[in-house]
Amino acid sequence: QVQLQESGPGLVKPSQTLSLTCTVSGGSITTGYFWSWIRQPPGKGLEWMGAIGHSGSTYYSPSLKSRTSISRDTSKNQFTLQLSSVTPEDTAVYYCARSSGLAGRGTQVTVSS
Repeated sequence: QVQLQESGPGLVKPSQTLSLTCTVSGGSITTGYFWSWIRQPPGKGLEWMGAIGHSGSTYYSPSLKSRTSISRDTSKNQFTLQLSSVTPEDTAVYYCARSSGLAGRGTQVTVSS
């Protein structure tokens, strides 16, 4: 059974870089699917941020592309989100997900000084 688990700091200061890791168990991130980061700000809908494919190719939302980087560590079966120059508007629940619709439980990130 494949499971995804997000991890990272719950509080980030404005202008800093937000870094989150998704650890995948029960299946390899190199054997198919796209692996995405999605967020949901308070009171708003889901926003797809970007993805990394099983071959390592990356894809980003045009609105976040200048601030977003997604990478992976195949030895740890993890993929990582970095979002730079954060503002309070980046406060959200962040989810990692597989393109089949499977997702982690999400992690709350608050941007505040």
